[in-house]
Amino acid sequence: MGYMVEGVYHTGDDPTTTLPSGAFERARSTLRHWVTRDGSAGPTGEAGFKAAPGRYHLFVAWNCPWAHRTLLGRAFKGLEDAISISVARPNRTDQGWVFDPSGPFSDSLLCAPAVHHVYTVGAPAFTGRLTVPVLWDKQTQRIVSNESADILRMLGQAFDGGPDLYPSDKGDEIDAWNALIYDTVNNGVYRAGFASTQQAYEDGAFGVFETLDKIEAHLADHQFLCGDHVTEADLRLFPTLARFDVAYHYAFRCNLKKLTDYPNLWDYARRIYHMPGVADTVRFDIYKRGYFSASEKRNPLGIVPIGPSVDWSL
Repeated sequence: MGYMVEGVYHTGDDPTTTLPSGAFERARSTLRHWVTRDGSAGPTGEAGFKAAPGRYHLFVAWNCPWAHRTLLGRAFKGLEDAISISVARPNRTDQGWVFDPSGPFSDSLLCAPAVHHVYTVGAPAFTGRLTVPVLWDKQTQRIVSNESADILRMLGQAFDGGPDLYPSDKGDEIDAWNALIYDTVNNGVYRAGFASTQQAYEDGAFGVFETLDKIEAHLADHQFLCGDHVTEADLRLFPTLARFDVAYHYAFRCNLKKLTDYPNLWDYARRIYHMPGVADTVRFDIYKRGYFSASEKRNPLGIVPIGPSVDWSL
């Protein structure tokens, strides 16, 4: 992944992300300014970032589930022309997320060779993991945020167009689902996959399936998590579901069940997949390439499996 300490780049993984117990702990995002409709300060940021077409840019990677939720927000809000993107290569190097000089995995905005160069320009004193997504302000040449949950909320609330992803009457319900899904599903698969002890692995893996069981029961009489319409909570769950059978089931040993073993969840995931713009954010082949890339602990030979073949048609 790579990380920076006071603006100096270091190769390898941030040593603070593994606890003495062997459990994986995700580092917290620290760049958290806020885009608002009128440019006023948001919950965690300073003022001056007003929503405007063409002003903002996203640095993402197709195989990153945290970046995926922002791409889903961009698609649901119809912001593809208003917010440009740069897509990093599927496989990281000792330079972290990197870009090609040209082609689909190049950065046409800053011509950056790697994401850490984006951080150097936009947050020169940064300390932390060098993650995507990154929301960039073209006007001030600064990073607005590297917190995917905040970026998704901004896209849903600050910009015009598309559905209301966080309706006020559903706020508490959405927040409750978000908290549960983040801890036990979105991050739960990583707690299982990156665990370095048996107990840490089992804690993460069993937590994933306890929540999937709960969601399966909930979807027996609900079309979406919070009623009859897609909300932010659904867009935060979907990236994990899209990767589950082709990556997490095998690469992260989350193998009690597959997504296709859950009738309600499987139908729900496919309904979302077939909504306008969603399939364009999904890259099953890249997920396999990314999650089965060479890893000393998880896949030392870097062999990418030929399966499974999952039919997402309705």
